[in-house]
Amino acid sequence: MKVLQFTIPVAPDKNIILQNERLPYFYPHLHRHSEVQLTWIQQGSGTLVADNSMHAFRPGEIYWLAGNQPHVFRSDRTQNDSGSQSFTLFFDPAGRLAPVFALAELKPVQAFIERFPRGFKLPDRVAPIVGAMMQQLDKTKGAAQFAEFIRLLGYLRGITDLEPLVTGTKPAAVNEQEGLRIGAIYDYIMKHYETDIPLDDIARHANMTPQAFCRYFKKHTRLTFVEFLHEVRVHEASKLLAGGAEESIASIAYRCGFNSIATFNRVFKTVTGLAPREYVREMEK
Repeated sequence: MKVLQFTIPVAPDKNIILQNERLPYFYPHLHRHSEVQLTWIQQGSGTLVADNSMHAFRPGEIYWLAGNQPHVFRSDRTQNDSGSQSFTLFFDPAGRLAPVFALAELKPVQAFIERFPRGFKLPDRVAPIVGAMMQQLDKTKGAAQFAEFIRLLGYLRGITDLEPLVTGTKPAAVNEQEGLRIGAIYDYIMKHYETDIPLDDIARHANMTPQAFCRYFKKHTRLTFVEFLHEVRVHEASKLLAGGAEESIASIAYRCGFNSIATFNRVFKTVTGLAPREYVREMEK
């Protein structure tokens, strides 16, 4: 199934779509589709951007992306030659499956799907179980496959400690053209966060005046451009700190685009709630 930016074709003879991908890197563009997406990361690491929230991902983790939720799995630049591998389940509860989920017996499952309009991460303790269920789903066809699909959703519904991907106010809805523009802005920031990004430059990249860009970005992300840029830089720095990088905190700060250690310490604590050294101590426990 070819995944296109902000749209995904519906297979004419499939209601449950399974996709096993092995690529040099994960698909790098912000996109969305009407289907719910359950992705099991089997190989590779990087950053998941879901709406305006960022999460470091690694092998063994499983993520649920809601229908029409903008997202992108971006591979780490340091990803080795082994590349990326993922196994994904797609289904559209509001499409041809809608009458099925409207059945009285499946109303609890439908309520579960509607309870997470902005996605979630599965707890690590259940990821192997869900991964095995997804593999079983891939081995079956027809009615047997659909029965396994319902069993999988029933199991997910029973997990009480799911981790929402996004909290706070939902960003404004976007049409496809706006989505492409936001995707291009995100992509530019993710590629250039290590360097100085003047407001004039990013606004010019988006074909806007600086004032119009600031209004547009805040409307669609609920963050200012500087707040989002800080979150990207802190997120990348936290991955280096958590990974035991053999370099000083100051070196990591400058490597991730901060021009002073004082600014880095202040912004890092604002974003994570911990000073960098406190964060390192927490990761070492």
